[in-house]
Amino acid sequence: MDLTMPSQPSNHKPKHSVQFEAIGTQWLIETAQPLGALQQQIMQRIDEFDHTYSRFRDDSLVAQIAANAGRYEFPGDARQLIDFYQKLYEATDGAVSPLVGNILETVGYDKTYSLSGGSPQPALAWGDAMTWRGGELTTTAPVLLDFGAAGKGYLVDLVAELLEQHGHGDYVIDASGDVRVRGTRETIGLENPTDTTMVIGTAGVENASLCASATNRRTWGEWHHVIDPRTAQPVRDVLATWVIAPTTMVADGLATALFFVPATKLSQWEFTYVRLLADGTVERSPDFVGELYI
Repeated sequence: MDLTMPSQPSNHKPKHSVQFEAIGTQWLIETAQPLGALQQQIMQRIDEFDHTYSRFRDDSLVAQIAANAGRYEFPGDARQLIDFYQKLYEATDGAVSPLVGNILETVGYDKTYSLSGGSPQPALAWGDAMTWRGGELTTTAPVLLDFGAAGKGYLVDLVAELLEQHGHGDYVIDASGDVRVRGTRETIGLENPTDTTMVIGTAGVENASLCASATNRRTWGEWHHVIDPRTAQPVRDVLATWVIAPTTMVADGLATALFFVPATKLSQWEFTYVRLLADGTVERSPDFVGELYI
């Protein structure tokens, strides 16, 4: 979700950086010490994650689930992610759902990026399509799952775990706008979705994660990637969201959830936010650390 612009950091300690492309997006990792051989381990971990959750790979677990109904065992680290999805699904009355994948495919956000448009049907309800218990997913029909709402954020957290296991306490990970900061403070610009050469403000991020989402990203024809699975229609009344939370998974998921529900519906999580509505109104939490210019 490419909606953050790094600006001049206020307390910038990391000095070594690596950049690479993975899961279809650009990554930047800054650390106080060089990564060395750890970089290869990070790339392998990202590929393992992609091999499970990608709907763009023919060899992924998600592709198997899309082909046949049945029981599927997920890796051990999937519990945290899918448990979080279940909670998001309940908190948003079904608006944040991995079952949105079939809709995205139908309207052209598919493996070939055909961007062809289409006439999708609303997604099945979670309980009608699948059950999740003890690390095992059981489906009643072939379903194409999409973990884009929180998956990249969770992957950033998994990469961060590797860094910390190898002694890197000061770092910045930026996966095209899903940003995790530890041991330093970053001032990050909030890109204006109606004019991407400008920002609507800045956020101060210290030992936390910031994620953003906007309807001007991944846009084609009358469609964009933020779709309500209950109606199979794109969201129109919110333009962009920014969330700061203790983990990138939570920040990522809540940035999507705020397109569908007010922040009060998400009070079970610790976070601060900014939400830009289509009428130009800006909402923010009282304790949001940063400046807004509109």
